[in-house]
Amino acid sequence: MAMSGSGWRESLDDSTQAVTARRPQPEITVPGLTILCHPDLNRVGEVAAMPGLLSGKAQDLSRLDPLFSPVGSENRQPLAHPRISRKPFGLYLDPDGRLVLERRESPIRLVAGGQRLKSAICFSNEELQSGAVLFLADRITILLHMLSAVIHRPPRYGLVGESSGIVQVRLEIERVADTPYAVLLLGESGTGKELAARAIHEGSQRRGNPFLSVNMGAIPPSLAASELFGAAKGAFTGATREQPGYFQRAAGGTLFLDEIGETPLEVQVLLLRALESGQIQPVGAKRPLEIDVRVISATDLDLTACVESGEFRSPLLYRLSNYTIEIPPLRERREDIGRLFFHFLQQEMKVLSEEERLLSRGVDERPWMSAELISRLAAYYWPGNVRELQNVVRELAVASRGFPEVQGVPKVERLLRSSPQAPPGPAPTVSSPLPVRAPAGKYRDPDAVGIEELKAALKSHRYVVNKAAAQLDISRPSLYKLMERHVSESAQLLKTKDLR
Repeated sequence: MAMSGSGWRESLDDSTQAVTARRPQPEITVPGLTILCHPDLNRVGEVAAMPGLLSGKAQDLSRLDPLFSPVGSENRQPLAHPRISRKPFGLYLDPDGRLVLERRESPIRLVAGGQRLKSAICFSNEELQSGAVLFLADRITILLHMLSAVIHRPPRYGLVGESSGIVQVRLEIERVADTPYAVLLLGESGTGKELAARAIHEGSQRRGNPFLSVNMGAIPPSLAASELFGAAKGAFTGATREQPGYFQRAAGGTLFLDEIGETPLEVQVLLLRALESGQIQPVGAKRPLEIDVRVISATDLDLTACVESGEFRSPLLYRLSNYTIEIPPLRERREDIGRLFFHFLQQEMKVLSEEERLLSRGVDERPWMSAELISRLAAYYWPGNVRELQNVVRELAVASRGFPEVQGVPKVERLLRSSPQAPPGPAPTVSSPLPVRAPAGKYRDPDAVGIEELKAALKSHRYVVNKAAAQLDISRPSLYKLMERHVSESAQLLKTKDLR
C-alpha cells in the first residue's frame, strides 16, 4: 500500500522521522551565453560555454564567435546574423576575477545589464550567477551567466527548461517517481508544483491510473470527511447514493494535495489518521476501506515554521514528506525565460491560428517578436514565476492579433515599470560614463522603437524632436518617419506643436 503507515515505518523509524530534503550537489560552472531571443526562433535556448575565460584566455563575441549549440547537441554554429558585426566585442577576466565585456572595434549597439555599452563593463561573480542580459543590434538577446556542466540529463517529463535548477528537479523526479513514497513539493506560487506532481505520476507505475488534484485550503472542515473519504448512501439528507471521495476516486493512482499548508487543523487530524492506518471511513459507512493511493502534496509555506507556530501538525508533516523536492523560482533560472516564453507563445499563437507570424523573415525585415521586449522581460524579477510569465505571453498574443509586429500592452508596461527589474545587488561597474546618445553612424535601429516608447519620449520632452530623438537614440529624420508610420495624429502634431 503506497501510503500506509507500514510503508513509512519501513523507510524511517518513528524515532528518527524528519523531512528528507534533497539538496543539489556542488556544481561545476563556467562562464557562458544562452540565446533568449533570435530572429530564428529555433535557436532560442542554444548555449555557448566559454571555459577558456577561467584560464585567462580572452573570448570574442561577434557574428562568428563563440559557437552555440542546442543543449545536449554537438551541432555548433555562430550567431551568424548580418546585423552582428564580424568585428568582435571582447570578454576576459580582470585581476579581481570580474568578467569584463569591452567594446573594442565593434560598431554595433549593445545594451548590457540595462546600460548602453560605450567602452567596457564589469560583472562580478554574483551578477553572473543571476545573469546579465545582453541586447545586440536590436535583434538578438542573450544571457551572460554561469553555465552548469551537467553530466547526466534526465528525461524532461514535460518540464520546459535546461537551467541547473530545473535539471535538478528532473533528477529528483527520476529518483523518486518509481518508488511508493509520499513526496512533498516546496516552492513559491506559480513555480509549477502541479506540473512536477504530474511528472512524478507519469514516471511511476501508476501512470495509467487516475491523477486527482485537490486544493486543501478550499475544503471546509464541515465537509472534509465526505469530500476526502466519501459518504455512504443515506449518510445525510440528499445522499441518495454512495458518493466516493477523493481517496476512492484516485484508487490505484496519485492524489495531489495542493496548498497542504492551508489545511485546517480539524482536517489535518482526519488526513493524518488515514495516512497512518492506510484506511478511510466514508461518512455513514459501517466499516473502513483499505486504500491504495500515492500522496503527493505541495505548498509555498514554510511548514517547519507552521509546525513551530502550532498551525501544522508535525506528525502529518512527517507522513507527507518521505521525500522533498524544492522547485526553484523563475528568477533563479533566468536562462530558461526565452525557452519558456516561446514555448508558451507557440501554444497561444496556435490557439489564435497565427503560428505563421513566428516564422523566420528576411534579414532586413523586422521579426514579429521584439528582442528588446524579451530583454526587458528577462531582467524582470517575476514574483509570480512561470504562471505570471504565461499570463504575460497570453496578453501579448491576444493584443497583437492581426498585427505585423507584437504590440505594446499597457498592463505589461505597467508591470515592468512598477516591479523590481532585478534581484537586490550592485549594478555592473561601467568603466566610463555612458553616452547620452550614440556617436554618429551608430544610432539605434529605428525599427526597434515601439509606438508606446515613441509616444512616451515625445510626451516627456513636450514634443521637442531633438530631445525625443536623443532619448530614443535615433536620428531626427528617423523620428519623423516613425511619427508618420505610427502616430495617427502626427500631421496634426506637426501643425500644432513647436517642433524644434
